[in-house]
Amino acid sequence: MADLSGCWLGTYWQNEMPSRFEATFVQSGNVFNGSILDDNYLGEATVRGEVIGRSISFTKFYLVTSPSPVIYTGTVSENEDYMQGKWNIGFHYSGLWEARRNGENLIVDLQTWLEKQTLLTTSKKP
Repeated sequence: MADLSGCWLGTYWQNEMPSRFEATFVQSGNVFNGSILDDNYLGEATVRGEVIGRSISFTKFYLVTSPSPVIYTGTVSENEDYMQGKWNIGFHYSGLWEARRNGENLIVDLQTWLEKQTLLTTSKKP
């Protein structure tokens, strides 16, 4: 079972727009709790989830800005320093997410992703 305890820096995408977040998790057995701070107007949220092997699932509950819980599912890398997956709010909103224990490469990854999206967008134009 993967150990998620600690601090994570991540990004989630909604409508192809990235939003960064900071998360802190405390794990006991296969259950973990924690908090997430989004780097946008949504702000702080609490988290409850579980780990089974390298599969993770958790629910994010915003403290003030949104009454809708956000469901995250995904996998943790073998070395337990990276995780990624999908998120959804009911059937209406969904996207991808990722997080790293060490955020040194996160901004590089974000810039690379934005460059790829720009190339895809400009290559689709007639």
